[in-house]
Amino acid sequence: MANEYAAHAPAGPAPTTATSITVLHYTAMVDVDTERFTVGVFQDAAWASKGLDALKQAGFTPESLTVLAKQSADVDALIKKTFGSPGEQIDLANVGAVVARGPLVDALWGTTRDLTKLGMAGTMRRVGFQPHDGRIFETLTGRGGVLVAIRSEPRAADALAILHSYGGGNAAIGAWTGRV
Repeated sequence: MANEYAAHAPAGPAPTTATSITVLHYTAMVDVDTERFTVGVFQDAAWASKGLDALKQAGFTPESLTVLAKQSADVDALIKKTFGSPGEQIDLANVGAVVARGPLVDALWGTTRDLTKLGMAGTMRRVGFQPHDGRIFETLTGRGGVLVAIRSEPRAADALAILHSYGGGNAAIGAWTGRV
């Protein structure tokens, strides 16, 4: 009987668990907007108009839309048609004079108000895009493309599908939100 007990008895003291929690306090490296944007660049205002019409027909409100492009009469008319009022004129680094309107513009300005200095390549990370994405959007816009963005995380995939369907090039969802 003693041998039987020895086979089942623990060999030493009962195990204890000691836990120690180390809390790391990180300083934010990048000012990141918590909203998710879906972005695409159309070849010109005519193509962008078709895409914006499709987005509105799908239930995206003008308040969720952004248009940003080099300033021209066609772009001015597009912004007026889409939003009912003119856009903001911005001298954007690496692109030049642009006109823009919508929630993406406020997010790109950020709390430091440095959009004109950093350009899209330096500020798109605020809305979940990596710097190389920002450079692509900046280059396409600088070549005369019309950037269209939609703020709508719950329907980001819908917005992406519409951008692709109507010619929005390099369309993508800012998937890095909160991860940079």
